[in-house]
Amino acid sequence: MTMHYYGTPITPRSVLYTLAGKSFCVSLEDSRDVELCHRIGQSVMLDNGAYSHWKRNGNRKDWSPYYEWVKPWLEVATTWAVIPDVVDGGEVLNDRLLAEWFVQMGSYRRAAPVWHIDESLTRLERLSRNFERICFGSAGAFADISTNAWNNRMNETFNFLCKGSGAPPCHIHMLRGMQLADSIYPFHSLDSASIARNHQTYRKSPRQLMDEWDATQCPIRWIPVPIRQPLFEGV
Repeated sequence: MTMHYYGTPITPRSVLYTLAGKSFCVSLEDSRDVELCHRIGQSVMLDNGAYSHWKRNGNRKDWSPYYEWVKPWLEVATTWAVIPDVVDGGEVLNDRLLAEWFVQMGSYRRAAPVWHIDESLTRLERLSRNFERICFGSAGAFADISTNAWNNRMNETFNFLCKGSGAPPCHIHMLRGMQLADSIYPFHSLDSASIARNHQTYRKSPRQLMDEWDATQCPIRWIPVPIRQPLFEGV
C-alpha cells in the first residue's frame, strides 16, 4: 500500500480537523500543526525543510533547531523524519550530514536520508543497504519531475535498484511526488503540499481530494524499462 503524506499547515484549523485519520507531512519551516497532526493523524513525516529553505535563502548552515524539534516526536512509533540534506550540495557534504545526525541523535531509528537523483547510483546502493527508508529528491539536471530526462533517470535508477525480484530493497519515498501515485514506479510513499496551498480553489473538499489520492496506489514491483538514449548531445 502506498502511503500519501499531505503537507501542512492546512488552514483554517477547522479544515484540518476534518482530515482525521490521514497522514501528514510537517516541515520545520512551518511546524504549527505538528501537535494536532500527531493527535489526529495516522502517520506523520517530519520534513527538514531543506528544499523550501534553499528556494528562499540558500542552504541551511545550522541544523540544531531541527534536531531539537524532531527528538520528542520520534518517540511516536508511526512518525519518521527526513535527515538533513543540502540540495545541490554534493555527496560528500550530504554524507557528512548523515554522520552528524548519528552524533546528534544517537541512532538512525525512524530516520530517512535523501538521495538526490543527480547523485551516483553507488551512493544509492550504499544507502539502500543501511536504511529501511530512503527519500528521493529531484535535483540538478533532474529537478523537474516527469520530464523526459527525469523519467529516463528514474528508469535507470529502478533498473539498478530492483534487480532480481523487482521489489525495492527498502522503502522509497518520493519527495514532492504525489502526482506519481499512478505512475509505473514502485514508491512506498509520496508527499505533496498542493492541497494545503490550493484547497480553497478546488470544487471538491480536501477530504474528497485526499480520499481520491489514497485510493491510487503505486505498483509493488518494478518491471525493467529500456533506457532511452538522447538523440542529440545534451538532450
